[in-house]
Amino acid sequence: MRHRNVLVVGAGPVGSVAALALARLGHTVTLLEAQARIDDSPRASTTQPPTLEILAELGLIDEYIRVGLVARTFEFWDRPKLERIAVFDFERLRDETDFPFVVQTEQHKLANMALARLRSMPNAEVLMDCTVAEIRQDEARVAVGAGDRRFSADYVIGADGGRSTVRRCLGIEFEGYTWPERFLVITTKFDFAAALGCCYRNYMADPVEWTNLFKVAGDDLAGRWRAVFNTREDESDEEALSGAAVRARLGRIHVPEAARDPVHLNLYAVHQRVAKSFCKGRVFLCGDAAHVNNPIGGLGLNSGIHEAWDLAGLLDKVLRRQSDASLLDTYEKRRRPLNIEYVQEQTVANKRRLEERDPAQRARRFQELREMMDDPARHKAFLMRASLLESARRARFE
Repeated sequence: MRHRNVLVVGAGPVGSVAALALARLGHTVTLLEAQARIDDSPRASTTQPPTLEILAELGLIDEYIRVGLVARTFEFWDRPKLERIAVFDFERLRDETDFPFVVQTEQHKLANMALARLRSMPNAEVLMDCTVAEIRQDEARVAVGAGDRRFSADYVIGADGGRSTVRRCLGIEFEGYTWPERFLVITTKFDFAAALGCCYRNYMADPVEWTNLFKVAGDDLAGRWRAVFNTREDESDEEALSGAAVRARLGRIHVPEAARDPVHLNLYAVHQRVAKSFCKGRVFLCGDAAHVNNPIGGLGLNSGIHEAWDLAGLLDKVLRRQSDASLLDTYEKRRRPLNIEYVQEQTVANKRRLEERDPAQRARRFQELREMMDDPARHKAFLMRASLLESARRARFE
């Protein structure tokens, strides 16, 4: 049983970034992934400016931009009227970051990039098809069991998703709730930008059925659009995924009859949950293992990558004996409140903005967006928060 400095559980984008950051700092790292290959189904894709800064530090930024789409703006629309309400432009952040834009790159591309780098490093190893089932720890080390395999490490990072085995092994409660409706993602080749005059990232408010429209590059770089809808609370999975319902939803966002065949469908439950603790002893939680949220705004994955980067820096100082282990208490004290304030609160507010049913309140929300768009200071402040730049800057001083 070879001993490592850090063992990372979960080779998605958060776990792979954590492992790569630590390996580049010179530490011995083993990355364990339960699946035989990285899941390439449509999932998160929006990469905010502070996350792009981290990818630049890791030497991944050029490749990452090459296989994605740069989106400088995002728009709010009144869907029933097909009226553009407001446009927010990341160029307003030019003096805050080297990356005043979002990059739409599917998350499996980032994971695979990081894994390729890790596999070329002598101090790192990647083990796929390796399912963790047991974690035990004492004051000196952590022991991890995965089938008949046994691992030992100074520290363990659990980045194994919303159903985290690591979190379950630690007995940490996952506080929060599940929304009554589900989200349906329809991937299509229909070009909404050409048809509607919209940009690559669009939030379309509707009191009955809102829609978010995003363009991604696709593995072939030919471009795909994702249309995200809320389902009715009483709508069954079978109905939501039926050909008739899918085609009807696409029709309601102005896709012509001949172009309503989807490329991919994904229906999932949506949660707002935060782990009661982000660490226990020598084991830490990152990403969806620590928190889940609705995806409106593109914040969950970005927050997880920020946590991985932050934790890698703290572990580096402790492993090098530049600080004692009490420094690691900073991780939970900093990251849990930041997630609640910037991710949980914002994603709930984003959802409420889209689904508002009261006509007067809906009109007020639209007017607030217009006024923020037109006021340079408020425009920038809104983007600082929405992009997580404000959160990232705060983390440096806490």
